[in-house]
Amino acid sequence: MEPNKKDQFRANRDIRVPKVRLIDDEGTNYGVISTRDALERALEAGLDLVEVSPNVDPPVCKIMDFGKFKYEQQKKANEARKRQKIVELKEIKMRPGIDDHDYQTKMRNANKFLENEDKVKFTVRFRGREMAHQDLGRRVLERVQAELGDAVKLEAHPKMEGRQMVMIVAPKPT
Repeated sequence: MEPNKKDQFRANRDIRVPKVRLIDDEGTNYGVISTRDALERALEAGLDLVEVSPNVDPPVCKIMDFGKFKYEQQKKANEARKRQKIVELKEIKMRPGIDDHDYQTKMRNANKFLENEDKVKFTVRFRGREMAHQDLGRRVLERVQAELGDAVKLEAHPKMEGRQMVMIVAPKPT
């Protein structure tokens, strides 16, 4: 029987293998002994027998307080979750005939997003007859790419998606 995803570790009577490698609560290695003997030693110590390495042959079991062990594992998982950085994808929309001042404002925002280590998706939307002048939109994206320079990694080159041209850049890893 495999442990369910919620409880990754089997304990006491849930351990269903004939022999285990036993380590007691002080860290002493008793070698390979029968599961029944290991369980008796755990009961004598007033603690639980916990399978800490189920994927080896024979599985490694340790005598410890199972409740305390699960609590510490949960604390470690919460700490790891707290430390991870979630990379967001920010979008900046432009038009092929964007004015210089508007362009500078958009670039200032893009630089802020990149400093926060977020990816930026530049979208140039074409309306009506602008579809006939896609080269203008491509020039806008090439200007963005040239201005950002080596500070970014180009993840998706400029390409058409329906009526808009899209380019994705990410900050270079430091």
